[in-house]
Amino acid sequence: MQSIKYGRPLIRKIGLSVIFSLGEETVTINSPFLENLCLYTARPNLKLRKLMKLDSPADIIEAIADGSSLDLFNSIARGASGSEDLKNSKGLTRKQYYSRTGKLLRVGLIKRNKGKFSLTALGTIVYHAQMEIENAAKNYWKLKAVDSIQSSAEIGEHERVKLIRTILDDSTIENVLVKNQ
Repeated sequence: MQSIKYGRPLIRKIGLSVIFSLGEETVTINSPFLENLCLYTARPNLKLRKLMKLDSPADIIEAIADGSSLDLFNSIARGASGSEDLKNSKGLTRKQYYSRTGKLLRVGLIKRNKGKFSLTALGTIVYHAQMEIENAAKNYWKLKAVDSIQSSAEIGEHERVKLIRTILDDSTIENVLVKNQ
């Protein structure tokens, strides 16, 4: 077993396994590629920080917070994956395009493979959550009516659920509201 300490993280190499230790956290990875990436680069500490960094939900939301970034993210989710297609269709300057795609890449929402962008697993989950938020925004006035119904003390629980199901025509939103009562 070989142990190498680079700053704070501790890396132990056991055969093809690489064990990362940061304080109480320990991660074991069986990958010769990752071993080479972390142990034989000129600046392994930076690589480790990037590999082990978890972005906060605020970082993820910030990456798609402005309209242009959200449009770019949605276009990638819908299958527009080529750099030239994305640059030309969104009306972004070169700097704006690379800044936004860089941020989406950094937080792990998209990945690039052979010049084409696609969603990561995290990106797919965020995309579906964003679609739910968009759907709720489309039903804003119906949701305001549901709020009024829920605040009324005169309506019984069974009748309240029945009214909510009548007002809303979206089963996903309906299930969330009825389940949370």
